[in-house]
Amino acid sequence: MIMGRDKLLTDFQNTRDFTEAICKPLAIDDYQIQSIDQTSPPKWHLAHVSWFFETFVLSEFSSNYTPFRSGYDYLFNSYYYTHGKMHPRPERGLLSRPTVAEIYDYRHAIDRQVKALIMQDNDTSWPELENRIRLGLQHEQQHQELLLMDIKHNFSVNPLKPAYRELRQPPSGETAPTQWLEREGGLHSIGHHGEGFAFDNETPRHSVLLFDHRLADRFVTNEEYLAFIEDDGYSQPALWLADGWTLLQNLQWQHPLYWSKRNSEWAQFTLAGMRPLNSNEPVCHLSYYEADAYARWAGKRLPREEELEVTLAEQTVRGNFVDDDLLHPAPAGDQGQWYGDLWAWTCSPYHAYPGFKPLSGTMGEYNGKFMSSQMVLKGGSCATTAEHTRASYRNFFYPNERWMFSGVRLAEDAE
Repeated sequence: MIMGRDKLLTDFQNTRDFTEAICKPLAIDDYQIQSIDQTSPPKWHLAHVSWFFETFVLSEFSSNYTPFRSGYDYLFNSYYYTHGKMHPRPERGLLSRPTVAEIYDYRHAIDRQVKALIMQDNDTSWPELENRIRLGLQHEQQHQELLLMDIKHNFSVNPLKPAYRELRQPPSGETAPTQWLEREGGLHSIGHHGEGFAFDNETPRHSVLLFDHRLADRFVTNEEYLAFIEDDGYSQPALWLADGWTLLQNLQWQHPLYWSKRNSEWAQFTLAGMRPLNSNEPVCHLSYYEADAYARWAGKRLPREEELEVTLAEQTVRGNFVDDDLLHPAPAGDQGQWYGDLWAWTCSPYHAYPGFKPLSGTMGEYNGKFMSSQMVLKGGSCATTAEHTRASYRNFFYPNERWMFSGVRLAEDAE
């Protein structure tokens, strides 16, 4: 039992430290910005993940726990309506108080108490406590990626286009030609199985019927997507789903998020500031509608969730993750791109698996209630930690969103 507690203590400290390391390059002013409703100020993220441990770990497993500060429960609850009311999400950027220093004090106070709780000699509640803290750590890893997504968008709206920090340039070599992985149809199993953490929406494991198909072993590149733009892809209604075409007309999209053109040269905004567009890198920050339109233009389609998961399960989890510190997608190598770099859009709606049962109580709001009007993405990204990535992981976003690290992997039916 002591070994298990020591391991959990180390994982807890490492995860909490990495969140703060992400924020270290920020100036005090950067912690406050919320550029759009989907993003949150960095200081809100820091507080919210601490609120999670306070609310769902300390309050439930520590006897006679006293909340750190009155009002934090309202400010930093995200969407747990069965727990209580919360401050409106679009107004998080209006909160100048509590200050950044106060939020770090809050984090460190919660850290001390959670670490003390881990080392308490209480074997009766240990399995449930460990599971809840593991859930909290996975939740914080999700917010680490959200932090990088949000910081990038928050900085992008500044006309000065400031850099979050200096970053290594991704390899500039040519992208390997696309290889098509063909699979015969038949019954396969998807969903989490075996040991290791999984969210409730990855369960239960069940059988799916696949039809003969092919999957591209890498993402679509900037050069390939630029051909779509130059062929007036954004002006051809036949390529677009109805909702996507309406969105296009309303927002006047003409290229991916963070692209800009100056003196006939394309550039893109990155976490390291503006960079010339590298034609060999995967095109990123696309909505589902853009990914689907490109696939239609190319005479292909997007993968189905089950097709991609079955193939991912056969691959080693390796690729360009946040651990590599590029924080930007890199050109594909000879071994293709299966994990990392970008989340791949699938054409599968985010819905419940047969026999799905959400977690009991308020934790049941974590995933299940979002199974409406969203699409599944698979494979992790350059802002995801490698240990957070697995074949059964189901990321999900609304089809109009594109501030996340999302890209296009093509698929086609096999004759």
